[in-house]
Amino acid sequence: MPGFRTNGLSLADATPKSDESCCELNMQRRFTVGGLKIEAAWYGPQPDAAPTLVLLHEGLGCVGMWRDFPRRLAERSGYGVLVYSRPGYGRSDPVPLPRSLDYMHQEALEVLPTILDQAEIRKAILIGHSDGASIAAIYAGSRQDFRIRGLILIAPHFFVEEMGLREIRAAKAAYEAGDLRQRLSRYHGSNVDVAFWGWNGAWLDPAFRRWRIDDALAYIRVPILMIQNLGDPYGTAAQIKAAEQEATCPVEVVMLAGAGHSPQLDDPDATLEAIAAFVDHVLVTHEGVRPT
Repeated sequence: MPGFRTNGLSLADATPKSDESCCELNMQRRFTVGGLKIEAAWYGPQPDAAPTLVLLHEGLGCVGMWRDFPRRLAERSGYGVLVYSRPGYGRSDPVPLPRSLDYMHQEALEVLPTILDQAEIRKAILIGHSDGASIAAIYAGSRQDFRIRGLILIAPHFFVEEMGLREIRAAKAAYEAGDLRQRLSRYHGSNVDVAFWGWNGAWLDPAFRRWRIDDALAYIRVPILMIQNLGDPYGTAAQIKAAEQEATCPVEVVMLAGAGHSPQLDDPDATLEAIAAFVDHVLVTHEGVRPT
């Protein structure tokens, strides 16, 4: 799901900041998955020098829409940060429409492990936002990948809620009649229609109402941190409760006071502190792997 409001309160997350170009990359990266070129960027130490925090974007996200969060995360944690745009997003190669209703499973079980392999990841924590959180949960609940040491799920969704569908319908109206398409095109370029309709069409398909992945939670074997705003318009605290009830691994929850769907943009300082504390607990306290 997208990290912006469509009811007139805020569309800031789809508007580039004037200083975004100042974020310095350690390295621009390119991967290839199924013949498709994947846009990626790397901040901080390489995987042979330190563990990697892998960012998985939302349903309308891409590398650029994380803004300066990857750089700040690398600086705050001392670990490497890998961020990539899924096929059909950002500057990655396009994909045909319509997307399959199991597109998040395809991303989790086909694209993500290929990226981890090509990036030569040795030890990682997956940090997913919205759709990216679902992808992270699906992967960790379906594969026993010993490289993955923890999950950080930002504004996760494990099943469909009507309030979220209302926001998605509002996004469709804003895209068709407002300036949302123009704003998103600054990030997605020629992929803008693929990115939007691939996400919007899947979520508004009547058959998608039956989508849910909370069954995967019981098979996750690594610690989980969940971060959500109290006023998130796309999901209620029922999403958090589902994880607490189904998961057998340790689960931590941080609820922030914001009203948006993107805590990493709405309250980046609090989000960074929560992530840093969790990462330190998992990698330093339990594994003795200190940042470089």
